[in-house]
Amino acid sequence: MGLPVVAIVGRPNVGKSTIFNRLVGERIAIVEDKPGVTRDRLYGKGEWLNRYFHVIDTGGIEFGETDQILTQMRYQAELAIDEADVIIMVTDLRSGVTDADLELARMLNRTKKPIVLAVNKVDNPEMRNEIYDFYALGVGEPFPVSGSHGLGLGDMLEEVVKHFPPESEEDRPEDVIRVSIIGRPNVGKSSLTNAILGEERVIVSEVAGTTRDAIDTPFERDGQQYVLVDTAGMRKKGKVYESTEKYSVMRALKAIEDSDVVLVVLNGEEGIIEQDKKIAGYAHEAGRAIIIIVNKWDAVEKDDKTMQRFTELIREEFKYLDYAPILYVSAKTKQRIQTILPKVNEVAEAHAMRVPTATLNDLVTDATIMAPPPTDKGKRLKINYATQAAVKPPTFILFVNDPELMHFSYERYIENKIREAFVFEGTPIRILTRKKT
Repeated sequence: MGLPVVAIVGRPNVGKSTIFNRLVGERIAIVEDKPGVTRDRLYGKGEWLNRYFHVIDTGGIEFGETDQILTQMRYQAELAIDEADVIIMVTDLRSGVTDADLELARMLNRTKKPIVLAVNKVDNPEMRNEIYDFYALGVGEPFPVSGSHGLGLGDMLEEVVKHFPPESEEDRPEDVIRVSIIGRPNVGKSSLTNAILGEERVIVSEVAGTTRDAIDTPFERDGQQYVLVDTAGMRKKGKVYESTEKYSVMRALKAIEDSDVVLVVLNGEEGIIEQDKKIAGYAHEAGRAIIIIVNKWDAVEKDDKTMQRFTELIREEFKYLDYAPILYVSAKTKQRIQTILPKVNEVAEAHAMRVPTATLNDLVTDATIMAPPPTDKGKRLKINYATQAAVKPPTFILFVNDPELMHFSYERYIENKIREAFVFEGTPIRILTRKKT
């Protein structure tokens, strides 16, 4: 199963973002040195007591407001609450219990989800005696915290973790390939699911957001077992905030984590927008095998260069996915649908491939002879030894004399040489540099 989701909610200016930054630590600041990887600060990953979880930071909830931005923030917060396994309600000791807090508490209680109450801005121990008024909110024990100083967050997180679903003890069968279909609303994910399965398993509608939940569908094709996860649409049909796309990322994240191969679906009619890059970026960062699917290709007016131009556009907009194959299909007419599963098999195999250590070291040695490593202030990088540390994704460790001398461009050169020698289509490669001991 995917990681648990924790939503941080509260009225404006109670310190939600400060607590969010504390929970995700430095992870939010890790920037991969590759162009085009889009991050959204609304999302992060936290860890407590060896349990990892997603954190959603929401905009402040204001009730009874007609301002369009505040209304949109409230819709997005409500959608985050829908996605959450546990809700952290943040209040402000200095403001005391407000009418907005009471209204928010009533709304959260109606969700029937676990709520952990954080009373923020308790910046010294003497202030802890002032939290008892917050029992009046009726959402349980108030936990005094200070987001700005990091105080009390451990106790709060222990309570949060208690409400997580139990971790699955079952080992996933090695021979089953889990495939998730991700993309923004209305790119045709449900239609694509049905086309691959060859039957109408998922509700298909012209209205974006008609699939209410991620749906796992096991099936077998040509002796290979698969599980297909459709992540289309928003959960609550008919809600106004279905039109907002930010939180569709969370459904994609949950599916990505439990997948071997991710199909990133684009709408050939509409082209590429920022949300496409954001969702694909999460699949790349998670280290999953990726295939880019351009759907609705039947509806595109074409000449003999249309596919080439669109491919060039994809490569330009998704520079970090240069390893991902691109398939042009139509779920509606079934055009090229039969090419998807064979390509899934290929990239899944590459994702799990191991390179013999001796072969890898021969390759790295040859690469350093062809293009000697860089120098810095007269000191030259020396790669002493290479080994593959993991699969899914393939992860290689280079033991060197000084990791500081490894420039990104040379690391990319080594990666390209590995890709040239072995068929790693569709999978990211991780290269880690360690000092030789």
